Amino acid sequence: MNNYRPQGFSVLPLVVKNLLIINGLFFVATIVLQNSLQIDLKDYLALYYPSSGNFKPHQLVTHLFMHGNFMHLFSNMFALWMFGAVIENYWGPKKFLIYYFVTGLGAALLHTFVNYIEISQLQNAANAFFANPTPAAFESFVLNDVPNIYRPTFSELMNIWTSNPASIPFKENAISIVNELITVKENIPTVGASGAVFGVLLAFGMILPNAMIYIFFFLPMKAKYFVIIYGLFELYSGIQNNPGDNVAHFAHLGGMLFGFILIKYWKTKDSRWR
Repeated sequence: MNNYRPQGFSVLPLVVKNLLIINGLFFVATIVLQNSLQIDLKDYLALYYPSSGNFKPHQLVTHLFMHGNFMHLFSNMFALWMFGAVIENYWGPKKFLIYYFVTGLGAALLHTFVNYIEISQLQNAANAFFANPTPAAFESFVLNDVPNIYRPTFSELMNIWTSNPASIPFKENAISIVNELITVKENIPTVGASGAVFGVLLAFGMILPNAMIYIFFFLPMKAKYFVIIYGLFELYSGIQNNPGDNVAHFAHLGGMLFGFILIKYWKTKDSRWR
């Protein structure tokens, strides 16, 4: 299989072709509706945390067709075509379509689970502060639980309240912005086909482990090593949880994890994977 090449129109097989078209149409529709009617499709089709007022079950699927900007769309679609065309030609359209949506759903589930852990920890810290809303408790919350991106606002209030600890308005303001932080965390939308695309990348590495991938178009690396290194990088980035990083690393890992499980399951059923 290392010398496998798609032939004729299989360079753009059915499912990959339609996924490219649908993603493109959703991107154009997002821009048109935003500019003409001030309707943001992300409010309805991006993936929100289940406790958010914006959450709807269909978002577990529809977020796969939404993208933040053109480069986000282009990078995902290029990777989908580059690796997905090979996998669809090998498996056929039905199996590839199932795999794509299973990995996309798996990405959403793992991402949501990680959000649940983070939001639960934040809520527990907030509850501890609410039970004893003092300047010292607020300072502990700010130092231990507020992401750097939001810290200036919290720190300013912390310093003012510390200088006037008996102030009721400062206490009420502190409680308010802690609640607001939780609301903001619950209402961060997730968009993009990246989770499913990472699942496709994993499939490429497992089916064609010795195929050469040219990083930046000139640095050769075997697919199996590329997938392993990329997966470890995503794990490291996810654990780091850099507040300025808006990439859903655990969604990428979710796509790879569910893809690995599904491929192993299929392999036990049919050693040819076809």
